[in-house]
Amino acid sequence: MSLAELQELEGEGRREIAERIKTAREWGDLKENSEYHDAKNDQAHLETKIARLREKISTAVLVEEGERAGADVVGFGSTVVVADQNGVQRTWTIVSSHDAAPGEGRLSAESPVARALAGRRSGEQAAVVLPRGESLLTILSVS
Repeated sequence: MSLAELQELEGEGRREIAERIKTAREWGDLKENSEYHDAKNDQAHLETKIARLREKISTAVLVEEGERAGADVVGFGSTVVVADQNGVQRTWTIVSSHDAAPGEGRLSAESPVARALAGRRSGEQAAVVLPRGESLLTILSVS
């Protein structure tokens, strides 16, 4: 999601589809003109995508990593090391859902694990309900 992507869709994307519709209209009877119907369908999809991007951009909130409650409190931008009840340690950085990649150590702030850890400090425990059952996580460090 970016302003540049929105501008591209609103500019070149709309121009291309308008040209396709214009060309298809010139081919005659619109009732049986599949190129026209395809172009109109693509236009509807484009407009939906534009509306969704506009909504995301208008409701986006910029959060600086330094704006969290404190370096020792889990929040957006924190890197947290946890251990589960089996002693397995994991390190995650709390990021936006757009940047999340759990396998690479980037956990969405909207995930159940991040929500359970939010606001807690090193040494505290958090119970998390996961699809395979509840897990108890102990926070080993927060930075």
